[in-house]
Amino acid sequence: MLTSFDDYPVHQIPLPVAVPAASDRNAYGRYWFGAAHQDGRFIVEAAFGRYPNLGVADAHLSVSRGNVQDAFHVSGSAPADPAVTAVGPFTLRVADPMRRLHLTLADNATGITADLEWRARVGAFEEDHTVMHDGVGRVIVDMARFLQFGTWAGTVTVDGETLELRHDEVVGVRDRSWGVRPVGAQPAGKPAAQIPNAWLWAPIHFAGECRTLGYFQKPGGQIWRGDGFVLPVVDPVPRITGHDDPGVLRVEPLGDRLEFAPGTRRVTRAEFDVRLPDGTVSTLELEPLRHIMMKGLGYTSPEWAHGHWKGEGVVGRETWKLDEADPRDPTAQHLHHVVKARVGDREGVGFLEQIVFGPHTQYGFRDILDGAPESR
Repeated sequence: MLTSFDDYPVHQIPLPVAVPAASDRNAYGRYWFGAAHQDGRFIVEAAFGRYPNLGVADAHLSVSRGNVQDAFHVSGSAPADPAVTAVGPFTLRVADPMRRLHLTLADNATGITADLEWRARVGAFEEDHTVMHDGVGRVIVDMARFLQFGTWAGTVTVDGETLELRHDEVVGVRDRSWGVRPVGAQPAGKPAAQIPNAWLWAPIHFAGECRTLGYFQKPGGQIWRGDGFVLPVVDPVPRITGHDDPGVLRVEPLGDRLEFAPGTRRVTRAEFDVRLPDGTVSTLELEPLRHIMMKGLGYTSPEWAHGHWKGEGVVGRETWKLDEADPRDPTAQHLHHVVKARVGDREGVGFLEQIVFGPHTQYGFRDILDGAPESR
């Protein structure tokens, strides 16, 4: 089981790197990438996942433009060598760790191809560790993750129509996470009794800094696992931005005010209050411009869920009209938006992630998937 990584002093246990330290079937490592035109013309997102104890790897690329979202999916065997981040026609190359990555999607039967370069704007930043139980005593999430802001350039082509991405026009956010997280077909046993949580996450670019906040909410609005940070943009861009670096501030999420499209749970406006280290309260205002359904990246997908074996190098394509998505479809609730942002008189652009399942009375929802009242 030796691989190329075993020639580096990176081992945490007395086994080759290819052998996972955790025997948990849900062990995983994943990349997620988001790219959005600053005016909301399009969103392009991509992901690559490796699930060593399932022997599976998968990758996805999805594009939201006009009223249409298209998605590419591929499944295959997990490479034994963790330096190999490729499956089928999808290849991710770490050209310069935490500074520059290259993503390609070669010609394939779906008609979707890509050639994209990621360039970091701030160093990779470690978020708070996340542990989650399922309500019957099982740990279902034990995850580390780093976040990074950057820009994108290159092309994405769908059925002969090409989108051009430029570093000065397309903002990006990416994360790299690993640990344990529900993947693949779940084992038999007592069903989980966990109360549905809401999850909100907002990574935003500003002229001289980047800001992020994220938290879960229990029904009724109680915040847990909340974090938020202000990260300075410096030249040259470091590989890593540390919690104690000059200019880095930790902020405390206090709550939010959300507006939703009538009959749905899709956010149309958001305000987030945070407490700064000096005790003052700051408000982040967000205006969504466009959204993308995360099932196009495998999240909550009934056909291309993470870690499911579909066959060696099997590819698939899905296409949806965004205005025809059923607002009560559980697979259409995990959304990303490209947003215009404001803090005081400062303007920025970034992303808003939302997952709102369950009777969240703080927003007026009393069922699992009831929508906002119709406007009168």
